[in-house]
Amino acid sequence: MPTDKSATTVYPDLSLTLAEAGTGRPCLILHGGGGPATVAGLSSHLARTAHAITPVHPGWDGTHRPDWLTGIDDLALAYLHYLQGRGLRDVLVVGSSIGGWTAAEMAVRDTAGLISGLVLIDPVGVHVETEPIRDFFALDPRGVAEYAWHDAARFHRDPASLSAGQVALQQGNTATLRVLAADPYMHDPKLLRRLGRVDVPALLLWGASDRIVTPAYGAAYAEAFGSGRLHVIPEAGHLPQLEQPEATFAAIDGYLRETSVTSGPGPGPGPAR
Repeated sequence: MPTDKSATTVYPDLSLTLAEAGTGRPCLILHGGGGPATVAGLSSHLARTAHAITPVHPGWDGTHRPDWLTGIDDLALAYLHYLQGRGLRDVLVVGSSIGGWTAAEMAVRDTAGLISGLVLIDPVGVHVETEPIRDFFALDPRGVAEYAWHDAARFHRDPASLSAGQVALQQGNTATLRVLAADPYMHDPKLLRRLGRVDVPALLLWGASDRIVTPAYGAAYAEAFGSGRLHVIPEAGHLPQLEQPEATFAAIDGYLRETSVTSGPGPGPGPAR
């Protein structure tokens, strides 16, 4: 399916790089720390039945990040303002890892009722006392693979096999991730409590073998929502859309059917804050 790539200005000093494809219900697809390539297949799948909008987070893949954009809350507000500026409603937001965290932060701030559904794929973003988030920055590439993948041997990439350009891109992405999410590490201390005010249905998809954030962490995350549920995907780790795409896509397709708005002027005001 043809994909249009464009840049759109959200603030005078912030433009978003976007890929768009398909028609129908708008779906905003937010990538994790690994960059937009980690959700490319998911975007292509959703574009078959929906209007898939896939931005590159500012600072990833060489894009510009203004100095003031220093937290996931800043990113969430930027995407909400983008949706408002486009006049988009009945929006499904799908986020992977920190993209899922960003989606959750958007939902608690969505006073205009633009978002009508959430799919969070192994998100970080909350603090669960009994299930700490693995310190990604303390791991070497092999360690990341062991904790993040069900089949580490298949998905681990030896840094020695990468080109100088690829290494530089990864280093830039990691540097941006540190700015946005390293302190406090990979969570917003207030987010877990705020999720109970989010009344749009939230589907949390979780790789059964994820050891960056465990399925038990996911269960606590799902329970915190006003209307959330956890769906665990076997033989998958932190990125089930890559390890088990068919099972991941099937779960999302079912959720799309459940949450589509088919009549009326659109969703009403968002939850009280």
